[in-house]
Amino acid sequence: MELRATYRLQLGGGLDFARVGELVPYLRDLGISHLYLSPSLQAGAGSTHGYDVVDPTRVSAELGGELGLRELADAGLGIVLDVVPTT
Repeated sequence: MELRATYRLQLGGGLDFARVGELVPYLRDLGISHLYLSPSLQAGAGSTHGYDVVDPTRVSAELGGELGLRELADAGLGIVLDVVPTT
């Protein structure tokens, strides 16, 4: 898929993968080709920002988990993930 335009979404609180999926038709109509999502990996319990990743091999359960991310990926827009490495 050709990258034409990205739209950044800060995930968390009331914006999970399922809710983003509901926005896909509108964003596609705007000409967006890819979603830029952050953060998406499993953060610490009670995290207010999601960047304190505790398991970089797991998609955030609070956002819908791997299944939710896969369903969003199948909705028709490309996905760019913002990954912050931890030590």
